Amino acid sequence: MYDIAIIGAGPAGASAAIFTAKAGKSTVVIDNDKGVTRRAWFENFYGIPEIDGPSLVDIGVAQLKKLGAEYVLDEAKDVSAVEGGFAITTAGGASYQAKHVVLATGFSVEFGEKLGAATKPGTEPRVKTIFDVDADGRTSVPGVWAAGTAAGVSVHGIITAGDGAKVAINLISELNGDRYVDHDVIKPKE
Repeated sequence: MYDIAIIGAGPAGASAAIFTAKAGKSTVVIDNDKGVTRRAWFENFYGIPEIDGPSLVDIGVAQLKKLGAEYVLDEAKDVSAVEGGFAITTAGGASYQAKHVVLATGFSVEFGEKLGAATKPGTEPRVKTIFDVDADGRTSVPGVWAAGTAAGVSVHGIITAGDGAKVAINLISELNGDRYVDHDVIKPKE
């Protein structure tokens, strides 16, 4: 059983996976590669003068893999509660179990609704429904978190990426029983 399953590998999901994997939490990311980021162009992403959406997604996936997350290119179709966590089945017939689930599903809340996660009307243009989350990113279902557009933050990639990181830090902190901080520093030259 994984510590964390993340549904979606756009900016929110990939960012969450980068943090959870780097923190040593076993992480699987299930992504159908149909997110809106694949159609985006960015000139407003901090630290990157300009980048196309497909490149941003590909870099994020490469980064989460480098840090130890497992990446599954498939569609998460069904989810149910099992002892100690959740069982996720994909369209390809694979099955994964995790103690926690992070829903980074963009404009869709259908997958989380299968678990009974409460929703509410969205406020962003074209975002009809979002998960009702607390300030840390928890949904109404214990062990199920949401990040990014699906959690009601602005659809801008840099904001959803930051929200994915925030939710991951809160989830890692809960698993560790202590506030998690991930600050690397440049090593001085000798």
